[in-house]
Amino acid sequence: MASTEHTHLADSGTLDPTGNTLSPVTPEEKTWGWFAIFNIWANDVQSLFGYSLVASLFISYGVGGWTAFAALVVSGLFVMWMVNLSGAAGEKYGIPYPVLARASLGTEGAKLPAVLRATVAVFWYGVQVYFASTALALLIRSLTGLSGGAEIFGLTGIDWLSFVLVWGFHIVIFWRGMNWVETFLNIAGPFVYVVMIGLVVVLWQRSDGELLSATATIFANPEGTFWTEFNGFIAIIGTMVAYFSAVMINFSDFSRYAKDKPTMVKGNLAGLPFNMILFSALALLTTGGAAVVFGAEIINPTEIVERTDSVLLGIIAAITFFAATVGINLVANFIPAVNGIANLSPETISFRKAGLITSVFALVIGGFWTSFISQFGISGFVNTLGATLAPIFGIMIVDYYLHRKEQLNLADLYDTQGGAYHYNNGWNGAAVKAFALAGIFSVATVWVPWFGFLSGYNWVIGALLGGVLYHALAKGNGAR
Repeated sequence: MASTEHTHLADSGTLDPTGNTLSPVTPEEKTWGWFAIFNIWANDVQSLFGYSLVASLFISYGVGGWTAFAALVVSGLFVMWMVNLSGAAGEKYGIPYPVLARASLGTEGAKLPAVLRATVAVFWYGVQVYFASTALALLIRSLTGLSGGAEIFGLTGIDWLSFVLVWGFHIVIFWRGMNWVETFLNIAGPFVYVVMIGLVVVLWQRSDGELLSATATIFANPEGTFWTEFNGFIAIIGTMVAYFSAVMINFSDFSRYAKDKPTMVKGNLAGLPFNMILFSALALLTTGGAAVVFGAEIINPTEIVERTDSVLLGIIAAITFFAATVGINLVANFIPAVNGIANLSPETISFRKAGLITSVFALVIGGFWTSFISQFGISGFVNTLGATLAPIFGIMIVDYYLHRKEQLNLADLYDTQGGAYHYNNGWNGAAVKAFALAGIFSVATVWVPWFGFLSGYNWVIGALLGGVLYHALAKGNGAR
């Protein structure tokens, strides 16, 4: 007998903020064109952390600029291939990641990876709300000239005001539904590029035309050998794949809104390689310009803006950093968190309710980040969860393409009491075993010193191992 979840989901629209967020979208709701998909990646790349990461690649890995650029292009193409694979089922059936995972892990088993993904997303959602609030605080200080003040839990009055306003801004967006999320992403993506180009122009003028020569110096690597260049090339690819690993797993959360598969593929093609090349070029030019103007290779854009001593540029930069951080927060953190939380009780947790739960956690995590949370060694915790998730990608891909030949029973995906994907009380033993074995090895690459040389590749290794083990176990016991 089908559960009440399927009946409820079939009758409610996914884009209705009061409806169930796991509901399969209808053809009328599949409105995202290639530009919307493009801007998912634009916003995912354009964070302060993303800028610092890309800029550091040209400095920290000991390779020439062209090698670094080639690695960025290859990693962009690889991620594009992966998300086309993981997003195909979402586009075809209109289902999010937690529901797609039910096909391979079972209706109950899928809750485990969904909760793990949501845990990572909720944590970073709170942290990114805090970082976005620093941009608003910079804007307020630039406009008013106010600074300092008494601190409460490590934040001044302006800091707390900014944090609460940014926190509320996120609530306003998700409360209106996914259409508003799409609109914000479509505005933020191009806007950030416009301002970054403007920053390059400012640095060009202040460098008296020496920006390109400084950039060429960064590109040059006279001491590099074939092996140093090759090792750096592989390391950069591993770093960028790890950076996009979370979105690769849950890309069906976004692809289900695409008009059709060609639209999704076109958006990924334009969005990944193009954004990687353009954003990397702007990061490189900005870093080169800063080296000439300020005499140092600065990889933090906020520091570059502060050194310009321009109030106008400070205001523009604050708005830009705010838009970029909110954009990546919606893409990489909010949507996965909401869908993962809703999957715990699809009959009772709506889009709005899951969003409010996420926001409450964000209020605690972000609000007390500077005084409490940042003092603990939580990076290992988050990296461990990411490594644990890697096998899920391989399991889902093998199950969907090799075992099911891209065919799913939509009704059974929402039947939590029986059906083809209920397996043994909701758990697919073959997938759970593959998940556990591959996950142990992936986590070992994070914590065991012997596997330290694999730490940059733990996601790829975990995904491959998870897929291979699942295929062997499922084939061996006849589970399909």
